[in-house]
Amino acid sequence: MSPASGRLRATALGITAGLIGWFILVEITSGILQGYYVPLFSDIVVELGIHDSDVNWFEAAQLLLSSLVVPVLAKLGDMYGHKRVLLIATVITAGATWWLAFAGSFWTFLLAWALQGFYVVWLPLEIALIFERGRTQNRGVSLTRRAAGLLVVGLEAGAIIGALAAGRIFDATGGDLTVTLMIPAVVVTAVIFVIWFGVPESEPLPGRKLDTGGFVILALGLLLITSSLTLLRLSGPGLIWVWVLLALGLGALVWFVRYELRQQDPAIDIRVLRRPEMWPVQATAFLIGISLLGAQGPLSTYAGTDSSLGYGLGLDATGRSNIIGLYLVSLIVGAILFAVTSRKASPRVILIIAAAMVGVGYLLFLPFHTELWQVLVNLSIAGIGSGALVGAMPAAAAAAAPRGQTGVASALTNTTKTIGGTFASAVFGVVLAVGAGAVASETAASLGGYLAVWAICAAGGILAAILLFFVPKVAFADTMDEELDAAAGESQVI
Repeated sequence: MSPASGRLRATALGITAGLIGWFILVEITSGILQGYYVPLFSDIVVELGIHDSDVNWFEAAQLLLSSLVVPVLAKLGDMYGHKRVLLIATVITAGATWWLAFAGSFWTFLLAWALQGFYVVWLPLEIALIFERGRTQNRGVSLTRRAAGLLVVGLEAGAIIGALAAGRIFDATGGDLTVTLMIPAVVVTAVIFVIWFGVPESEPLPGRKLDTGGFVILALGLLLITSSLTLLRLSGPGLIWVWVLLALGLGALVWFVRYELRQQDPAIDIRVLRRPEMWPVQATAFLIGISLLGAQGPLSTYAGTDSSLGYGLGLDATGRSNIIGLYLVSLIVGAILFAVTSRKASPRVILIIAAAMVGVGYLLFLPFHTELWQVLVNLSIAGIGSGALVGAMPAAAAAAAPRGQTGVASALTNTTKTIGGTFASAVFGVVLAVGAGAVASETAASLGGYLAVWAICAAGGILAAILLFFVPKVAFADTMDEELDAAAGESQVI
């Protein structure tokens, strides 16, 4: 290597390392937003004068909005520059976070909470920016894998920081909820300047256009399906509208696929999506979303169930928080292991092992759930696998996507993961309700309900591991970049 090329490479590495450093700060902020509000929900309920059950609407509204806007924002990033869209999403998130601090009613708080969900697009856009910068050095795939693991570490560390800081800040302010809620708003506002001055723009492909019709059909399908699942959680499977909306939503998705296959520049390229290195990754995102997003509520209620019933751990709020904290730490360990091992091990093998760990971890719950140490061991195994997958999935999707589609491919893993979590949340609510009241406590779910939840989570992880065997052995390698670019040109001609 000549001295000039060595200096050029060192400069490129410095720019990329600095870029990852800025993004870690962004992901710490994302984690703070995810962890900060949970300990304050009881105080928010009192402040707004609502019922505890109304808190569920906050989650439903944010998940729904994020599943609708993330694919659109990611495609706009591919078209006009990922930094530009990342900055816009952060400004909207900051505005919504300030609004939360001063919202005085349930409906204004709900709307602000939903708009805050724009932060969900941060990670896919960051992955796209890192991948595109690494692609110019013929190392986009390997660089993105390592960076994704570090970003997840920042995300989970931020969640722990937020959860630990919220209660302490609330106490330090004398129970002033408005001042307490201003803290995350200040943090998000600071991130605007981090992105503005610290992040370089990507180079979008010219001649792209937004497939408005495709996104409208996709939004309609997602809206119908998530509405169906929300009704399923609230009213159970006996309500006819649950199945009507679900059928209409699935029909809209079939319409979306047929419509996209006729478009020259589709919202989501179905031809890319059905490649053997892409569809198992998206399917894995859905299946892992079942346990990653849907199982935390049942885990918390099981940990708090009175052990005199013959199951449950009987832990107080502090004990339950410690379990969730250990789970978050295991996610960090999984992300670190992914970042370290991805340098030498096959990315495909890492994905398979991580998905299998999720399945095994929840499978162990079936015979071993009566002692605290058993629950901690099971959850740690599943958490390490989940932490690796959270970083691996968007990176793998970006690696499998042709140039100009990295943003939307990465974002799609988030959308499918969210749908999987929403599906699981609805189904788990119904499963746990069956048998409730037939036990000693009128409020406790039956042991059979919890066993069903763990069995579904285990099946999701094991099925994901099996599907990942269909990924070609040479997938997700830096040497595939040229092949993917060539395939992109072919897909535009077809």
